[in-house]
Amino acid sequence: MIAPADVSGLPLTVVRDRGERPGLRSDELLALARACGADDCGLVPIEDPALRGEVPHIAKAFPGTGTLLALVGRMHREPVRSPARSVANLEFHASGHELDAIARRIVRRLEDDGIRALNPAMAFPMEMDDFPQRAWIVSHKRVAEAAGLGRMGIHRSLIHPRFGSFVLLNTVLIAADVDRVGAPLDVDPCISCKLCVAACPVGALKPDGYFDFSACLNHNYQQFMGGFVNFVEDVADSRSVADYRAKHSYAETVSRWQSLSYGPNYNAAYCIAVCPAGEDVIGPYRADKARHLRTVVDPLRDRVEPVYVVRDSDAAAHVARRFPHKRVRFVRQSARATSIQGFLTGMPLSFQPGRAGDLSAVYHFQFTGREAARATVTIRRQRITVAEGHVGRPDLRIAVDGAAWVRFLNRELGLARLFMTGRLRLRGSPRLLAAFGRCFPA
Repeated sequence: MIAPADVSGLPLTVVRDRGERPGLRSDELLALARACGADDCGLVPIEDPALRGEVPHIAKAFPGTGTLLALVGRMHREPVRSPARSVANLEFHASGHELDAIARRIVRRLEDDGIRALNPAMAFPMEMDDFPQRAWIVSHKRVAEAAGLGRMGIHRSLIHPRFGSFVLLNTVLIAADVDRVGAPLDVDPCISCKLCVAACPVGALKPDGYFDFSACLNHNYQQFMGGFVNFVEDVADSRSVADYRAKHSYAETVSRWQSLSYGPNYNAAYCIAVCPAGEDVIGPYRADKARHLRTVVDPLRDRVEPVYVVRDSDAAAHVARRFPHKRVRFVRQSARATSIQGFLTGMPLSFQPGRAGDLSAVYHFQFTGREAARATVTIRRQRITVAEGHVGRPDLRIAVDGAAWVRFLNRELGLARLFMTGRLRLRGSPRLLAAFGRCFPA
């Protein structure tokens, strides 16, 4: 364990005549963050346009926030690259705990100087009340981008200009203003090598930049959140030990125990592992690309492992086509809609372009009941858009009781029963509803 840094002697000038919030010097605040252990850091004002969507969530957790201090913690590369997932997960957890401790030390020093500050978790625990909707207090990646600490790559992780993808992030919310803030990078560290696309076992990353969120969630996070809920329901639904074992192997059950005991384990972080970007990382790749493929990429691609996918999904087809040596394990969708808003928000995340095929249609949804809403869903050229209200001329109108629709999505009600009880009404071809359903295998 790294000993806490003694930062009591570092200068921290506090100016009290700047309106509602006190003022701090940027250079002193950044020096404090580095002395507390941050490998890099940057500052963003709460008014930054890039954080507009974050402000309501930040204000709810910590009213009075004036400045966000973005923190970068470097991970060790070789453990993350290891095909032994226990080694990689140990690095993620150890680095994450260290980054949380760094943020806590910063908050303590600020508090000692009369400055209010808050350190949300680097990852978990989160605010899970509305899961699977947003659970995090602040998007560390958005803050780090705005502070000029990197840019998100095709793999949706931040690429730091020096440390590459081998970083974890945190943010300290500070009820103070500063005299100087950062700015986004002018140069993108991503080198567009597409190795993250090649290494992803479920094809969540596409060459054109499309991201299949549900494929990543169902496999990489199978030990987390929604996957755990499905596991508990399988236990409750099993008629006998034999029935349970038909659903979960002995090794999978032990893996659940390990995740509960030592922190949830990622099944893959291959997109990060194979990324050669970053000044400290790219040298060996440029010197010998074939060796990088042989020693870093191939061991992960060749690894025989269970791959968790939803039946009839794009991910299932990808594994069968690209990784026939891996063991396909069919699971239920990890992310579920628990509300109509969750259904509308989640559609673009769970949409399957391959399953959509040549479907071209506009759907008008009319949800009635306590969560009344209207929405337009357009599926065209294997892409989906969801708009509030009714826009344009629909090919199919769907009027349905909102609560009943959520129960249908969670397999608590059948489609036939919705029709028979009058809670679901269509104007247009029912075939379009079936085509819509194929885009969201569960």
